[in-house]
Amino acid sequence: MNIILLGPPGSGKGTLAGNIVKEHNIPHISTGDILRDNVKRETDLGMKAQEYMNRGDLVPDSLVVEIAIARLKEDDCEDGFILDGFPRTVYQAEELRKFLEGEGKKIDYVFNLEAPKEMLVRRLIGRRVCRNCGAIYHVDHMKPKVEGVCDICGGELYQRKDDNRETVENRIDTHREQTEPLIDYYKNQGVLVQLDGSIDKDVLAKDINERFF
Repeated sequence: MNIILLGPPGSGKGTLAGNIVKEHNIPHISTGDILRDNVKRETDLGMKAQEYMNRGDLVPDSLVVEIAIARLKEDDCEDGFILDGFPRTVYQAEELRKFLEGEGKKIDYVFNLEAPKEMLVRRLIGRRVCRNCGAIYHVDHMKPKVEGVCDICGGELYQRKDDNRETVENRIDTHREQTEPLIDYYKNQGVLVQLDGSIDKDVLAKDINERFF
């Protein structure tokens, strides 16, 4: 099963991906993670991307495509994958389609998670992250056993600088403006599935498993 996850920040893409991976053992591929990994390992693609990031520029579509496709060629993607953060533009979507067609594959479903803006904002500004291991908590749910302390490693929990209301609202608005053409693209392809990102994560995961797997 080849899946793309779309949705604004805070819509639950990562949580949903985790549930699908757990049930069906297909890799969750986050473009951001791939990019950081290539930079860390100082691959040719990573070094190219680093040049743009050092200047504060966006990594060009063509390079993002190259990095994503290199990951999709790895053996663990043979039986399926979940793409999160790619494609972000219609150009990237078209390049992905061409690559998959060349491999005799296709995108089966594009799950688009939506939720009310205020709910998305609350989810993001309430997020807390462990400085040591990166575990994620929330002030309303997923609270640690001891306030400000990670259950897993005992590290300090903190709020990321970009998890403030003004920045979060801007990220959500920008994302929706940028991805609207992509949503239309996949709707026209007949693979778009609208999902309610406001409902309980376990209920949503159960619904998806029953309907699509």
